[in-house]
Amino acid sequence: MHELELGLDTFGDVTTDDTGRRLSDAETIRNVVEQAVRADEVGLAFFGVGEHHRHEFAVSSPEIVLAAAAARTERIHLGTAVTVLSSDDPVRVYERFATLDAVSRGRAEVILGRGSFIESFPLFGYDLRDYEVLFDEKLDLFSRLRDEQPVTWQGTTRAALQDADVFPKTENGLRAWVGVGGSPESVVRTARHGYALMLAIIGGSADRFRPFVDLYHRSLDSFGRERMPVGVHSPGHIADTDEQAWEELYPAMEANRNAIGAERGWPPYSRLQFQQDVGPAGAVYAGSPETVARKLAATARTLGIERFDLKFSNGTLSHERMLHSIELYGTQVAPLVHDMLARS
Repeated sequence: MHELELGLDTFGDVTTDDTGRRLSDAETIRNVVEQAVRADEVGLAFFGVGEHHRHEFAVSSPEIVLAAAAARTERIHLGTAVTVLSSDDPVRVYERFATLDAVSRGRAEVILGRGSFIESFPLFGYDLRDYEVLFDEKLDLFSRLRDEQPVTWQGTTRAALQDADVFPKTENGLRAWVGVGGSPESVVRTARHGYALMLAIIGGSADRFRPFVDLYHRSLDSFGRERMPVGVHSPGHIADTDEQAWEELYPAMEANRNAIGAERGWPPYSRLQFQQDVGPAGAVYAGSPETVARKLAATARTLGIERFDLKFSNGTLSHERMLHSIELYGTQVAPLVHDMLARS
């Protein structure tokens, strides 16, 4: 097994400062770039930026933010978390990421998904009744574009292509994942098209996802494909002590969960639910470096993953606290996790 890669994800959550002032979208975006720079400085493997089209999140064009980060970083890989392929055009997505790969000298990655938020569908003129076929067809087309050869393709969701060549070409191909929330059909589709699998685990125990990992590997074998990486995306926050991390995270997570939950019919978030989430069987990796490292290493062993991406932005959690979390993740959590896994 290769050494576990440790990465970070952010949705560009619009934050507040220490006085409680809500930052502008522009300030938030500039802060995301600074967070990527810090992640590079402390030696992390990946920095992912999500795509959203609603007021809680400032980033609707991740590739532009990532290009700004590419100009100021040297080693860290840069990608999305996720790109909502269903409401975008696969050709344009590929062109944008091939361009990002060029300016970053081969450090671009793309994580494709259907999107758990649906604001982009009406915004760009798509019918939610086509939710499944949009992703199926567009993923198929994107898969063909990855070969970087002229493409002939026909479907029902965009114009047909006849020997269409797409530019720019990458120098060494584009690393690509599909983000999956936990349906067997999505896992099998990911394997069929030959993508790495990124499991979004945002609730419950990581143990529940072991059958999906096993299904993915069996599916790769059945399609005659080589082994591909499996990763996990989960939320969390790191501070000097457990109590500090929990006290910093809870108000921000409560506000974020309740705002979104009001639209989706979720019950109000509570301290009791939070303590379950940050506990050993929960999906939130929050606490001191030692606490987070133990939980992260346990997940890595249970699922046999190659990468773990910590969703470190959570609602209005301040930029300064996120920078400190990134610092601890790279300088303390990462060495602890690698040591724990080496000894297991």
